[in-house]
Amino acid sequence: MQPNPELIRTIANRYAANLTLCFPLRRTSLQLARAIHANIITFGFQPRAHILNRLIDVYCKSSELRYARHLFDEIPQPDKIARTTIISGYSASGDITLARDVFEETPLSMRDTVMYNAMITGLTHSHDGYSAVNMFREMKREGFRPDNFTYASVLAGLALVVEEEKECVQFHGAALKSGAGSITSVMNALVSVYSKCVPLHSARKVFDEISEKDERSWTSMMTGYVKNGCFDLGLELLEGMDEGMKLVAYNALISGYVHRGFYQEALEMVRRMVGDGIELDAFTYPSVLRACATSGLIQVGKQVHGYALRRQDFSFHLDNSLVSLYYKCGKFGEARAIFDKMPAKDLVSWNALLSGYVSSGHIGEAKMLFKEMEEKNILTWMIMISGLADNGFGEEGLRLFSCMRKEGFEPCDYAFSGVIKSCAVLGAYCNGQQFHAQLVKIGFDSSLSAGNALITMYAKCGVVEEARRVFMTMPCQDSVSWNALIAALGQHGHGAEAVEVYEEMLKEGIKPDRITFLTVLTACSHAGLVDQGRKYFDSMETVYCIPPGADHYSRLIDLLCRSGRFSEAESVINSLPFEPSAQIWEALLSGCRVYGNMELGIVAAEKLFELIPEHDGTYMLLSNMYAATGKWEEAARVRKLMRDRGVKKELACSWIEVETQVHRFLVDDTSHPEAEAVYKYLQELGKEMRRLGYVPDTNFVLHDVESDGHKQDMLITHSEKIAVAFGLMKLPPGRVIRVFKNLRTCGDCHNFFMYLSRVVQRDIILRDRKRFHHFRNGECSCGNFW
Repeated sequence: MQPNPELIRTIANRYAANLTLCFPLRRTSLQLARAIHANIITFGFQPRAHILNRLIDVYCKSSELRYARHLFDEIPQPDKIARTTIISGYSASGDITLARDVFEETPLSMRDTVMYNAMITGLTHSHDGYSAVNMFREMKREGFRPDNFTYASVLAGLALVVEEEKECVQFHGAALKSGAGSITSVMNALVSVYSKCVPLHSARKVFDEISEKDERSWTSMMTGYVKNGCFDLGLELLEGMDEGMKLVAYNALISGYVHRGFYQEALEMVRRMVGDGIELDAFTYPSVLRACATSGLIQVGKQVHGYALRRQDFSFHLDNSLVSLYYKCGKFGEARAIFDKMPAKDLVSWNALLSGYVSSGHIGEAKMLFKEMEEKNILTWMIMISGLADNGFGEEGLRLFSCMRKEGFEPCDYAFSGVIKSCAVLGAYCNGQQFHAQLVKIGFDSSLSAGNALITMYAKCGVVEEARRVFMTMPCQDSVSWNALIAALGQHGHGAEAVEVYEEMLKEGIKPDRITFLTVLTACSHAGLVDQGRKYFDSMETVYCIPPGADHYSRLIDLLCRSGRFSEAESVINSLPFEPSAQIWEALLSGCRVYGNMELGIVAAEKLFELIPEHDGTYMLLSNMYAATGKWEEAARVRKLMRDRGVKKELACSWIEVETQVHRFLVDDTSHPEAEAVYKYLQELGKEMRRLGYVPDTNFVLHDVESDGHKQDMLITHSEKIAVAFGLMKLPPGRVIRVFKNLRTCGDCHNFFMYLSRVVQRDIILRDRKRFHHFRNGECSCGNFW
């Protein structure tokens, strides 16, 4: 029987009419579209293109791209509507690669302006401004005429990459020539793109020329002012706005203040906003709570929390911001309580709490939460890997990175940054090199975060030249990059070079921050550049308006004490604008140990006993000072006090990487399978070194032992000596020996390695708790200033 054309037309029209009920899109649209689709399949109806196109449209707009693509692939010859719809769907979902594939497969004869618009919009939404601009140029080259929507989209893409105002002028001229230059949406986009070029005169000129300003017009201009730090002009603009549009403007100002660290100004703007009768919304809460969290204003944060409860404002964004507020202010109980009470949790919620645990050092809780998470994304793994590295769990960070890959997650540049930090913690040079090679192979070698991590990794593995090379080959550097290089040079005793890099940084227009001054002061301290360091310290407030914190003052005290300038150090402590913290007294005590200043050292130790009685370092430093001067009774008294208070001494541990495997050694260690051979080799080396003039310094035997021979035997079993000897036995001739120690090395070991480097004609690099020592041909990079 021949199919009845009239019946087919009637059925097709019925399906089409039912599909129109799906628009505008609402919660039931997808359910209705699926029911219609199922009915079509059940009755074997062969729908025409317009019905399939509508189904594809519903699926795309409902983020059901798998169903949309299945229907699309069933069409023998998809028309331009189907192609444009699927391109728009992929673009909206962020899968620009698949969108481009469909576009490239479309013959030029089937393309039109709408299809090009879909691609340009997708590229812009994917933050690929260069490709969006190139697509626009291709469109014109192929003879397609841009419309108003084209210009609005491509200008948004241009705003992502524009560097000079003349580029804006070119596109502005093209828009005017086409007749689109007076359309509000296009002029709004022009305001945004001109706002990327300082000063903002052109942006304001275009804004003033908009005859019918909408909310987007005011928002674009306000955003331009805020992003360029022109808050006074933003406030002037706010005064001229209609009341109904002020909420977005207030949110932009508050967010801008927070982004630039002006937290008090942000909170004042919130008070003004509420005073104007405008209520906080879902966009206001994250900014104001971030301001409270970062500035430690927990009480103000609680007031905002109470405000939200009274208004019964509940959302993922609000709850996640509250979790961040409480954990950043050390209120983990409250943070967890809010998290547990959330009616529904998304991955942002889980990641927010996980980030709170790792950033505050609560690694045990972080591990438990990580195991609880049924769903993880790449950010989850990144937080955990970086958190483990930041808290000294390098090996676990490496293992977790491997687990992530086994779970099917492809690491991004930030994940690589985390695992590279793990290598830095361990001093795992070979592993770090392997990850660097993988970065290059994948194409992440230009990543800023990965580059910064590599600088630190190579520096902490004792390869400062490689750290410098990474810095020099980075396509761009930020303040973190400069800080990392200055720190690397300072740690390795290249203080003068660190100062040169700092001066070069200033010439490049990079403004130093708090971290910069910590690194440059440390570099000056390690190199004995007292006057230079003092000058930089004084410039913090006088030049850069950065008030020095306790950490900066402790670096200054360290700088002065290392040079024996104790009267100046005391003067600084007495004039502090706050009560001296533990790190201030620790710096003073360390300097007293170097110079044997018992009187001042006892004062510093007593202060530390009050502030941090559980810290083993104070007891050990004071005990060692007494022992070094032969005051064994006083040394014994300090150690007894330590035992009575239940304070445990951290065991000295040194490690070395041999063929990607890390070998650890403790003092007097016999647990290693080759311990006997190592000790025998050390005895042989000692004999050769004595012939060159090495004499064991038994002042560093910190126990009351009468026999000088016994004292020398005790010195030979220090963990760093065992590790170095093991490296000499196992690594090929000519290979640099890199050893890492958790505590500060003693004077005898330092002297031992200077002689040893002459005997074996090998470079020896030792990283202890304080700094790096490069031993070569009987000399050390620290110049014995440590």
